[in-house]
Amino acid sequence: MADRESEVVAKLASGVSGLNQAAWDRIVAGDPFLSHAFLAALEISGSVGKGTGWTPATLLVEDSESHLISAAPAYLKTHSQGEYVFDHAWADAFERAGGSYFPKLQICVPFTPVPGPRLLGKQQQHLLAAAEAVAVQNEISSAHITFIDDAGAAECERRGWLIREGVQYHWFNRGYADFDAFLGALTSRKRKAIRKEREAASHGVEIRALRGAEIGPAEWDAMWRFYQDTGSRKWGHPYLTRRFFDLIAERMGDALLLFLALRDGEPIAGALNLVGSDTLYGRYWGTTEEAPFLHFELCYYRAIEWAIANGLDSVQAGAQGEHKLARGYEPVITRSAHFIVDPGFRHAIERFLEEERRAVAAEVEWLKRALPYKSSSA
Repeated sequence: MADRESEVVAKLASGVSGLNQAAWDRIVAGDPFLSHAFLAALEISGSVGKGTGWTPATLLVEDSESHLISAAPAYLKTHSQGEYVFDHAWADAFERAGGSYFPKLQICVPFTPVPGPRLLGKQQQHLLAAAEAVAVQNEISSAHITFIDDAGAAECERRGWLIREGVQYHWFNRGYADFDAFLGALTSRKRKAIRKEREAASHGVEIRALRGAEIGPAEWDAMWRFYQDTGSRKWGHPYLTRRFFDLIAERMGDALLLFLALRDGEPIAGALNLVGSDTLYGRYWGTTEEAPFLHFELCYYRAIEWAIANGLDSVQAGAQGEHKLARGYEPVITRSAHFIVDPGFRHAIERFLEEERRAVAAEVEWLKRALPYKSSSA
């Protein structure tokens, strides 16, 4: 598909796995979720692709010599599962009005509610023009970009895309020397509560931090059992296949960090993280034994402790969860962008989003007042 706005050419590819890895990773800027290894693992493992409702339709912008200068991970979707920005009501309304909401074009990292760049490289306006052309030319209802960074959201606004806001909870490292220094920034009541939770979580349990090659086949088998349990309870079935974990183990090395809990030498719970250039991302958690506060210990406290020790700026522990607030995680606004083809439907969604943004802003202000930090540290 030629982009008429300039001499560059916009194309659709049938996925990331068939693209040149070095060329792709050159425009990713170190984000582990956007890496060729991670996105290709989703495709090769069958976590996305045939039978999943996620058909890879990667957007590319190339120069006249076919050099990749910009790209976006994109998918044609026949449902709204695995996105964490919920548009089920939009789909229902469009279908009731006689339209076909699906398929839709989704620019995102599948199953990954982690904010970051989605329009990769230099020609971001060309990527947006290409996404619009895919929707219009193929009579698709809409195109969506979920968990886009602020710079990308601004590019979308320049083009008239609708912006939606949500809330997550992130922890920020304010130069803490160690975990105790972080606790020292909290109110006395919250500090004591966290210490009690950590003591209870560690009772009779050994916790190991394993990185990269230190995570062996037995640990991966255990993590798969934990993930299956969580996936079956949350979504009915896990989104990711067993092979996905094997592939990232082979290809992503020290980008992987596993906190593993063992009782009497047997794994009972685990939290798998991805290590970014300045952020630790908590992604997959599960357990085969209910133990008090173990989820908080593996997913929140160990992550904070490791981030401080390794000089990282922040921890992102996944979507939602007001319980993170009491553990030092702060509310932040996340954004998504939406291109709606039908003018009437677009106008209705625009009105809804205006009201929703006001509600989100009010919620964030209320949540900030509930932070556990001392007033001088908040």
